Amino acid sequence: MGILTGRDGHIEVVTVDFPPVNALPVQGWFDLADAITRAGRDPAVHVVILRAEGRGFNAGVDIKEIQRTAGYDALVGANRGCYAAFGAVYDCQVPVVAAVHGFCLGGGIGLAGNADVIVAAEDATFGVPEVDRGALGAATHLARLVPQHLMRTLYFTARKITAAELHAHGSVYRVVPRAELDEAALEIARDIAAKDPRVIRAAKEALNGIDTQQVHRSYRFEQGFTFELNLLGASDEAREEFLNGR
Repeated sequence: MGILTGRDGHIEVVTVDFPPVNALPVQGWFDLADAITRAGRDPAVHVVILRAEGRGFNAGVDIKEIQRTAGYDALVGANRGCYAAFGAVYDCQVPVVAAVHGFCLGGGIGLAGNADVIVAAEDATFGVPEVDRGALGAATHLARLVPQHLMRTLYFTARKITAAELHAHGSVYRVVPRAELDEAALEIARDIAAKDPRVIRAAKEALNGIDTQQVHRSYRFEQGFTFELNLLGASDEAREEFLNGR
């Protein structure tokens, strides 16, 4: 359980395994960031695959950890951890392929949205339920997956979108049966890994350099409103309602 790593030739496979729903605790986000950053710095690694075990790819932060921790330490830690993990995917020196199954929510959107390639299982759904949790964030990354007005609709309503719908928008590269997801991710990763790593690493840096969206700054701006909502009491009330099943 935790953040697991393995190697398939020149491909580093990073697996998230935090049962039951892969809602990561504070330390889990930092561990994920460290694993991806280390992989990208390793000259023997040409591509990183980010995948998960269990029922879904990622359910965001561990709300129970935030609620049972006095003060704001867990909240600050979760925000900093998410910022670190999302940034590690974006800044990884080699391409990151996200293999998504089941639910990809909140923090999962931050990871997938910052990935270079997304392959998804037929059962994958994507969404940002933050407004129902009294928080804001990951609109930056959702905007990398869908057009602007659809992003706003999904954000305000907390509705989810399917892998097939994202495939139609071009943000998901392939949609496959769940049993074929790992092989589909390996297939595209092997194709990339076979290229000259000097060129691929330069290409990753170049593509980030011409990106029109400054993901680090825009996500940090979003996080500021989460702190404001916490000070107003709205976030705590929403989290309690969620945990109590209301």
